[in-house]
Amino acid sequence: MAMTLRLSDAQTAALRAQAAREQRSMQEIALDAVNAYLEVHTKRALIDTVLDSELERYADALERLGK
Repeated sequence: MAMTLRLSDAQTAALRAQAAREQRSMQEIALDAVNAYLEVHTKRALIDTVLDSELERYADALERLGK
């Protein structure tokens, strides 16, 4: 799927410079950034889901451990 990413002039310049340093395209770097973001946030969402269900289940044990 195609999309348009609007960057400020400063962001564009920084991305262009980084791409040149790495000898990669700006698109490759942007895709890596999106993938890294999704990986972190997908894991965080999974952990949050597990914690939401398990904290209640182990609330008594956690309270006793805290004393």
